Order: sequence, then structure tokens, then C-alpha cells
Amino acid sequence: MNKYLIALILALIAMLGNGEYFLGSSMLSRPLVTCTLTGLVLGNLHQGIIMGATLELAFVGSFSIGASIPPEIISGSVLGTAFALNAGKSTAVALTLGIPIASLVLVIKNLCFIFILPFFVHKADKYGDEANGKGIGRMSNWGGFFSINLPIGLVVGISYLLGSPVIKQVLAVIPKFVIDGLGIATGLLPAYGFALLLKMMVNKNNVTFFILGFALAVYLKVPVTGVAIFGACLALVLTGYSAFKGKALVNTDQSATAVAGINTEDSDNGGINYEDEEF
Repeated sequence: MNKYLIALILALIAMLGNGEYFLGSSMLSRPLVTCTLTGLVLGNLHQGIIMGATLELAFVGSFSIGASIPPEIISGSVLGTAFALNAGKSTAVALTLGIPIASLVLVIKNLCFIFILPFFVHKADKYGDEANGKGIGRMSNWGGFFSINLPIGLVVGISYLLGSPVIKQVLAVIPKFVIDGLGIATGLLPAYGFALLLKMMVNKNNVTFFILGFALAVYLKVPVTGVAIFGACLALVLTGYSAFKGKALVNTDQSATAVAGINTEDSDNGGINYEDEEF
């Protein structure tokens, strides 16, 4: 396939990943999707899926929370996978290339937020003052396209055209022990990604379940799928028990009220039956 056509398709994949501005939160931006599509375009779907799964673990905690903006994982995933596949290198190289690329493109993304997006925001404010809902919608869509979709697509396409030969030359001179070290880092970075995710999720109410899953996987050698099934069943049991317990408490309260001779409808009205009262 012609390299210019490949660059165009990769740019479209990056723009599709940023399609959340048009399609909502569809998770198309995740590495598991973008790397798989990149592998399909470059004729190595199997490696694309593997690289996508590895980068997904590394970026598992990369979500925008408040003012914290994570690295631009779409461009990092697409370009990292493309460069690694073209050079015939391993998943470790894709991971090592993807993270710095994502961090560099984040700078470009922030510049677009600063210099391009405000124009559409101010136009949307003007339409808001005019009560023009369609105008606000257009500014939302066009702002997302021109400040995010199009710039990221151009960055990915141009970077692929300019960077592929350079990346091949750089990778050719990397010693084997460095590549082996990158393989070790491949195993550590997903753990770091999980740690970032757990930092947000784990608290004293659910840490017991984390420890239980760890014990099942490490000491009882239960596969990850088995741990997930066990966890789902446990969640359903606990949820059903909570619902049953809540229903039992409601029934108990109603029974106690009935024994005391109190009409629940009257109690909601302060003990007054407005239908029987004469005003």
C-alpha cells in the first residue's frame, strides 16, 4: 500500500478516535481500538491487537479528571504501533515510542485549546445570548473538529510520512540489551497504569475485594477470567442481599406502624386525614 495512502488512513483513524466530540463517549480513543485498526491497515492485525492490549494497560488510568489532562494517547498509540510494525520490532518498542509521542502531542493539543477553541466558545456564547440552540450545537461540533480532530489527524499523518524512515534508522542502532530492557519496562508500565487507576478507585470499603482477587490469582492460580466471573457472581449476590435487606426493613417498618394503629398515609400528612376533615 502506498505510504501516502497509509498516512491518510492513519490520520482518519486518529480522527475517529477523537470522534467523541460527535459520537459521545464511545471508547474509540482507547489504544485497544486504535492499535488494532493500525495493525489492520499495516497488514499485521495480530501484532496490532497485542500492542493495543499492552498500551491499554499502560494508559488504563489516562482519563481527564478536572484540570488534569492525560497524554494524547490516540496519536501515541497509532504512531507507536505504526513505527514499531514498520521496523519489525516488538511490543516493547511500541510502548516506548507511544508514551513520549503522546506526551509531545499533548503540547500541540493544549496549544489548540488555547488558540483555536476559544473562538468557537465565544461564538457559542453569542448564540446563547440569542437563544439560538442550533448555533450552539454547530459551534460545539465545529470547535471539536477544528481544535481537536483535524489537528491530531494532521499530526499523525505528517508524522508518519516524516518519521518512519528516521525511526527505522534509530531502531537499527539500538543495542539488544536496550531492547531487552524495554521488554522489562513493558511489564512494569502496565502495573503503573493499574496503580494510577487503583489510586482513584480503592478505598476502605472495597479494598477487601481487591485483596481477595489478588489471592485467587496468585495463590490459587485462578485465571483472570475466572477471577472476573467469581467477582461478578459475588457482586450479584451482595447486591441481591442488600436489596432484600432493604425490602425487609421497609416491610418491618410498615408492620410496626400498622400494629401501632397509625395510618401511613396520615403520617405523611402530619397525622391529619385531609379527606375527612371539614374546613
